[in-house]
Amino acid sequence: MPRPSAPELQPDRQPDVQEPAEVLRLTTTGRRARLAAAALVLALLLGGSLWGDDDEFPFGPFRMYSTRAAPDAPVVSTRVVGLTAAGDEVRLSGGEVGLRRAEFEGQLPRFVADPALLGLVAETYEQQHPTDPALVRVEVVQRRFVLEDGASTGAFTDDVLVAYDLEGTP
Repeated sequence: MPRPSAPELQPDRQPDVQEPAEVLRLTTTGRRARLAAAALVLALLLGGSLWGDDDEFPFGPFRMYSTRAAPDAPVVSTRVVGLTAAGDEVRLSGGEVGLRRAEFEGQLPRFVADPALLGLVAETYEQQHPTDPALVRVEVVQRRFVLEDGASTGAFTDDVLVAYDLEGTP
């Protein structure tokens, strides 16, 4: 059986090429509107960088990433603890009650204004740990670690910002 031959090439024939689409250009009004929008965004970014704070993000800087502390400034760590009748300290701010430490820190003004909210934290802990000793007090403690030239000295101080004695405890 004869083999089919390849089609003949036609050197003078151009391959099918699509014509380029017509280029659309912005009108003068469109250009001005885009420039005005870009200028507004740049002004917000500049103003936020100079005078803004975390609440204005993304137009204000995240202070956590845009500033640094002095090398001799103390490092502050906030924690929430429960105290048992035996005087043992139980950590409550590491997720043991459904809130992480950063979430406690974000709600710190509420706890200071209304210490009874710490009672809710204790209730949650006792629901999740029914066999553990009961809590008699809940405290929000800030520990300040002392630094010298950016290195820890090992010294620290604890400040109780707010405390709440639980009802029905001795």
